[in-house]
Order: sequence, then C-alpha cells, then structure tokens
Amino acid sequence: MEIRPIRTDVDYKTALREVSAYFDNEPEPDTPDGDRFEILLTLVEAYEARHFPIDLRDPVEAIKFRMEQAGLTPKDLVPAIGRLNRVYEILARKRPLTLNMIWRLHERFGIPAESLIRPPRLPASDR
Repeated sequence: MEIRPIRTDVDYKTALREVSAYFDNEPEPDTPDGDRFEILLTLVEAYEARHFPIDLRDPVEAIKFRMEQAGLTPKDLVPAIGRLNRVYEILARKRPLTLNMIWRLHERFGIPAESLIRPPRLPASDR
C-alpha cells in the first residue's frame, strides 16, 4: 500500500481519482481497502483545508442564515440577544455582538462560534 503525501495539484488529482473509485463501492472498515480509503480521505481533506479554505460567514450573515434555515423571527432571538430593539441593531450592524450574546446564540441556535466572533462586514455606506 504505497500512499504518499499530497504536495502538488497533480498529487491531489491522482488522490481524488483513487478515492472516487471507492465512493461507488465503499470498502468495509478495518480491511486493507478500507484503511487505504480512510487514509486517502484524510490526506485529501488536509490538502483541501490548506489550499481551499472555506471562508466563514460574518456574524450577521450567520445569524440571518440560521434564522432563514429554522424559520426564526427577530423576536425569537430576544432570549439570546436582549430586547427586540437590540436584535434589530445587531441585524442592522449598528451594534456588535457581546461575548454573552455570542455564547447564547451558539448554545441556543447552534450557530458556529467561529462565525460569530469574526468582525462583521461594514455596510457599504460605512466603509
């Protein structure tokens, strides 16, 4: 079982071809093919994380996305953020999130904390 690190785009494409062959007929875990599949996936994921990082949403976009996803209204955010007028200030980017708000939004609504602690994008009029 010769497996090498993925260092170049050619290595990456070769590994993708090998991994894709397993997707149609995924091997059993704890078998030689299963181990090879797992190792190749790990290498591909590490290469992708390093070369194609996913940009996290800014806090307001993350909140709005979760609201849309879960059918939430601004009123539903009151327990995590505070009064309704504060919720609207946050959504309008007029006020930043506090650490307590971030924690409650993460706990109550499952919004990734990494997204909530990023600096918000300023509206075009404030740049």
